[in-house]
Amino acid sequence: MSNARQAIKAARDATGPATPASLIEAESLLNRAEDNLQKRAYKQARRDAIAARGKAAEALSSTRTVDDRNGAS
Repeated sequence: MSNARQAIKAARDATGPATPASLIEAESLLNRAEDNLQKRAYKQARRDAIAARGKAAEALSSTRTVDDRNGAS
């Protein structure tokens, strides 16, 4: 879950004022993972945390792609 939090933070820090849908989804998945953890649904919490990390990576990648197209460094 820590990896998901870190990935979301990196994506959030890299995005401008417009939040990509994949980042919103990552945050939602992380919230669901935390809820499942409290309910002791460990397997589902792990799945959601892994999915959240993946969506955050997708958001970060799309942000970097847009920056590359715009010539930002």
